[in-house]
Amino acid sequence: MSIWTRITDALSALTSGESLSEVFSRLRTPPERSAGFAIAVIALGAKMAKADGQVTRNEVSAFREVFTIPASEEKNAARIFNMARTDVAGFEQYAEKIAAMFGQADPALCDLMEGLFHIAVADGEYHPAENEFLARVAEIFGIDERRFKSLRARLVPDATPDPYDVLGVEPDAPLAEIRAAWRAEVRASHPDQLIARGVPEEAVKLAERQLVAVNRAWEEISESRA
Repeated sequence: MSIWTRITDALSALTSGESLSEVFSRLRTPPERSAGFAIAVIALGAKMAKADGQVTRNEVSAFREVFTIPASEEKNAARIFNMARTDVAGFEQYAEKIAAMFGQADPALCDLMEGLFHIAVADGEYHPAENEFLARVAEIFGIDERRFKSLRARLVPDATPDPYDVLGVEPDAPLAEIRAAWRAEVRASHPDQLIARGVPEEAVKLAERQLVAVNRAWEEISESRA
């Protein structure tokens, strides 16, 4: 069964008058969580688009920064976007239910945050309202400030990223500690690890981007200390 079939089934289970946010209370098992991950990225992406005022941008193009979306499924992705965008429930309610679905501080929530960062910058601009939105979502997810700063340094191309921020280490940390942090990030970025955490196969392109950022950071630090 494809991820999009599971998503369609999850949406079909909603009764008349129910909010899209209710779907996250029903997705608990690993196969369902991958569908929940996809719905969460698209739904929070829609809320973020509303937050920065760019509700007319091409949401399918933005989602393609995270997902492989077959042409036949573009309407389903757009449907989720529009359901979330017009839902009276606020983004914090969505974030709280998503955090409950995965469990507070679950590693998959960091993957989800990476997806949201990709959507935020897909239009070529990282708006202050998007930063405020993502910082609040991270707080609800139980992601601490250092980790949030690391994710932002990897994914927001508005400045040369600090390699120490990318790896989430202090500038005066011993090289051995930094190497250990880099290796841990490389392991965590393996596609098999993402899938095991509940990231759908259609979104494992996140792994490639993670690896590029952390490897570049390690190379810069190790060369500067040679």
